[in-house]
Amino acid sequence: MDFNLGLLFEELGNGREEYDLLKLRQLLHLLIWPAEVLRYLCDRTLAHKNAINFCQNILKKKVVDWKAVFRCDLSEPIRDVDLVVTVGGDGTLLQASHLMDDSIPVLGVNSDPTRPEEVAELNEEFDATRSTGYLCAATANNFEQPISTAALNDVLLAHPCPATVSRFSFRIKKIGEPLSSLLHCRSSGLRVSTAAGSTAAMHSAGGSAMPILSKELQFMVREPISPGATSHLMHGFVKSYERMDIGWFCREGFLYIDGSHVVHSVQLGDTIELSSGAPPLKVYLSPHLLSHYE
Repeated sequence: MDFNLGLLFEELGNGREEYDLLKLRQLLHLLIWPAEVLRYLCDRTLAHKNAINFCQNILKKKVVDWKAVFRCDLSEPIRDVDLVVTVGGDGTLLQASHLMDDSIPVLGVNSDPTRPEEVAELNEEFDATRSTGYLCAATANNFEQPISTAALNDVLLAHPCPATVSRFSFRIKKIGEPLSSLLHCRSSGLRVSTAAGSTAAMHSAGGSAMPILSKELQFMVREPISPGATSHLMHGFVKSYERMDIGWFCREGFLYIDGSHVVHSVQLGDTIELSSGAPPLKVYLSPHLLSHYE
């Protein structure tokens, strides 16, 4: 079944050409507005552009037909789509709503929500408020992208260049509550395996072979740099009722699933949630294998 998607962008500025942020910063001292205000506006522009790119990158990975339309180019009724996604603020969503009927659902993504501290700092200089995003169901910071592929053996989170340090943090959680402190790591990456994968790369790296029917996950930080007092926390287990939350702090990274053939890209600021809650796989196992791990 074909799925058609309309993507509506809020356009910043008078033209569609991209802002040259470097030149804009070089001209700050020539303009009337205080430099901190102009820097603020540059940052807001960049945040909006990043949100657009973020949404587009997600759609490029999906098997859907979609078309991007700038807000200023939207004048005709919206038809022949199954969903409209607006990236901007409430105004972008409202404009789209006037050109579509109730048969088409709309998802609003607030590209740059206002933060209270910004208004307090800059309210005397200019109106620092942006769209409140009351009509938007998501922002670029909480836009979740479920990965449909489940791992049978293991997953590896690492920088695409093996010679580059992978920077990330992780913690173990249970029903939304942290069970462990947040650990910040610089290493060669993070491997998380199932019981089936515990005898492969995990075991070769010094991990433990797990009972084949275990529903726990085993994790190991690869070649941690100066772990110090936290060295004993670089290897451990995630119970079946727990999950592992990982924050990625490199510009780019890859999440490899069961080897190198299935790969998902990650970027700075992404959060990855891992658990053993994938659907079970029915596999015939030899009695010898079962008895060996009982």
